Amino acid sequence: MNEYIFLQHYWWFLVSVLGALLVFLMFVQGANSLIFALGRTPDERRLVINSTGRKWEFTFTTLVTFGGAFFASFPLFYSTSFGGAYWLWMIILFSFVLQAVSYEFQNKLGNFLGAKTFQVCLVINGILGPLLLGGAVATFFNGSNFVVNKLNLVDGLQPVISKWANASNGLDALLDPWNLVFGLAVFFLARVLGLFYIINNVNDKTLSSRARLHMVWNAGIFLVLFLAFFVRLLLKDGYAYDAITGVIMIEPLKYFNNFVDMWYLMIVILVGVVLLLYAVLRTIFSTTYSKGIWAAGIGVVLVVIALFLCAGWNDTAYYPSNADLQSSLTIANSCSSHFTLKTMAIVSLFIPFVLAYIAYVWHAMDKKKLDLEDISHDDVY
Repeated sequence: MNEYIFLQHYWWFLVSVLGALLVFLMFVQGANSLIFALGRTPDERRLVINSTGRKWEFTFTTLVTFGGAFFASFPLFYSTSFGGAYWLWMIILFSFVLQAVSYEFQNKLGNFLGAKTFQVCLVINGILGPLLLGGAVATFFNGSNFVVNKLNLVDGLQPVISKWANASNGLDALLDPWNLVFGLAVFFLARVLGLFYIINNVNDKTLSSRARLHMVWNAGIFLVLFLAFFVRLLLKDGYAYDAITGVIMIEPLKYFNNFVDMWYLMIVILVGVVLLLYAVLRTIFSTTYSKGIWAAGIGVVLVVIALFLCAGWNDTAYYPSNADLQSSLTIANSCSSHFTLKTMAIVSLFIPFVLAYIAYVWHAMDKKKLDLEDISHDDVY
């Protein structure tokens, strides 16, 4: 494997890690979607909101970093998906902006809309964020309707490489039932992670008890949806490409074959699922166990990384086109130049130091669990 091919795989791995961290950090959205289910009183709702309010910046920053990493390493995907499917991405981004505004203004002086209005907005973000992001990621396996023509670069009037094949601009992704299945799976996963986080972060027996009850059916629905999507993924046709000619073709059982060829990814998924199930079962059956967020979080990150790598490695088209098969994107035909990938690879060596700083800040904020006394201060949400 020459250096350029190695860098393509390396950057797809980094994008996969960022995507996995984003899914884990959506525990913020998951917990917010349960504000009114967990919090029966204004003080209980403020406990939930102030708990997630400590971490919402991490989720938003990771979302932006995920998009930035895609733009820098695989710019053709960025221009095709973020540019062509802009209605889908605009709704996602608007919901996250709505989240930021809701945190900051719900209890400010002059808020004539009332705190409950902004709490409803947090619930909306908690539903739309995971659902639409999950649906968007599902298109990596189910395809989207776009056409790529690199010859348009020499067109002085319309130098647009890629365009959407219909007028929906990405909203058609929601018409595929399997995209919705995966989107709903991510939504219920976010709720499960949110429940883990509240149990771990909030010192309130009532909220903790309610969270454990909600864990049962939210985890059950997630497992059914994810299992259905994963079994269908193993059985469906996939999108392969010839590493020499770049020609893209349909390959029966492509993703199953990927897991056979890259058997270590299947081991990673199994380990991730076991960690998540362990966290769920121990949290449900042990009223004193509160650290499920860590076992579940590691498990979720492992599973999502493996799914991303299955979508992009082993000569697989990670963004298939349902409108024109040869327009499908691969890590080979959509990546940046050798120089760009190599330069960014050097910069990426600083990532462990950034992660270490985030871990330190997280630990400093969570040394003491949040309780009712903490929300009496003026600087809380």
